[in-house]
Amino acid sequence: MMVCPKMSFARLFAILSLTAIAALSGCTPPPPPPPKVVAPPPPVAGNPLDKDLPTYLRLPNTPPGVTPIRVGVILPFSSANPATRNLAAAMLKSAALALFDGGNSNILLITADEGASPDMAGAAAAKLLGQGAEIIVGPLFGPSVAAVAPIARDRGIPVLAFSTERSVAGNGVYLLSFLPQSEVKRVVNYAVSQGHHNFAAMVPQTPYGDLISAAFTDAVKSAGATTVDIEHFTPSTNTVMAPSAAIAKSNADVVMIAQGGSVLRAIAPSLAFNGLDPSKVKLLGTGLWDDPSTVKEQALTGGWFAAPEPNADNNFNEKYRAVYGAAPPQLASLAYDAVSLVALMSNGTPYHRFTPAALMDPNGFGGVNGIFRFNADGTSERGLAVLEVQADGFHVASPAPRTFQSSSF
Repeated sequence: MMVCPKMSFARLFAILSLTAIAALSGCTPPPPPPPKVVAPPPPVAGNPLDKDLPTYLRLPNTPPGVTPIRVGVILPFSSANPATRNLAAAMLKSAALALFDGGNSNILLITADEGASPDMAGAAAAKLLGQGAEIIVGPLFGPSVAAVAPIARDRGIPVLAFSTERSVAGNGVYLLSFLPQSEVKRVVNYAVSQGHHNFAAMVPQTPYGDLISAAFTDAVKSAGATTVDIEHFTPSTNTVMAPSAAIAKSNADVVMIAQGGSVLRAIAPSLAFNGLDPSKVKLLGTGLWDDPSTVKEQALTGGWFAAPEPNADNNFNEKYRAVYGAAPPQLASLAYDAVSLVALMSNGTPYHRFTPAALMDPNGFGGVNGIFRFNADGTSERGLAVLEVQADGFHVASPAPRTFQSSSF
């Protein structure tokens, strides 16, 4: 699919209606200096895509001698889960909006179905590369990313994926997703800057809890503070009293609660019941706190967690709603950021523009939810705000940075 930058939004909407039909069949038409980033060696390509070939996909009206910027998009269009299918469709629509805003009429989006298995995702990648894609956007799920990665790496093609599984990043795969590790690091650093030193945490006995526990330990150590206790619990409202009692006796002046919803609202008062003084101990949260129900629990008032600034995505949401008549799902903006990044780098030499050095620019990039950049291990670092829970909503305790040329986060 190719969208002319001068096209009206009404015309763009009509094209996206056709896109939904074609998605399964293949093509859809002074501050301190920035920290030094050590780039990994470029992926070793056994069969590199390094030049345009007559067999690659192009539209009939492509002028002679012009090489389209072919962008492969892999998303779970045929998922058995309706919510996942809807998200995939919304992400494709968001990609088209970014195409419009990028102003480069030579960008061509080629879609393929992530399917329901890693094998299907791998086949999708092979198909797109056979059509000449010089960068891949997606897939959504970790196992799919793991299947796509070696196929893209063999051709020297980078992958901008949406998974939150850190283990699939690196060696040509860059994760655009919001990673819990970044949230933990940001809020821990802020707590230390506010004079807190003894940290404890309550984490669920789940893979997410294991991830948070490791990130919390690393962040506290890196910040020069001390971890005094980490208590694990079964994520249920009936199992939090004993670990809350242990935390209350730990002499911590900060407690991170890696939980949301009704269990979070049970944990907070149980800490006070067991003797934790809310006037002396600061509660911290993860992205799971970014839920309107959090403000309903009085014991969480004053707590901090890291997230994009409130309303940072208003412009994107309004534009999406104006074109498609509905609000976008939360993750749709990631596809917008991915294609915006492609458009930003599109003026380079074909098949030599999306290099590790370009993608890992230490100055980073502007996204829907704030600034972001890629680390050498393929994970992303985002400029997050620290939000404070109040009875009337979330207030900004520490603004999101506007540049990575700062040591304040």
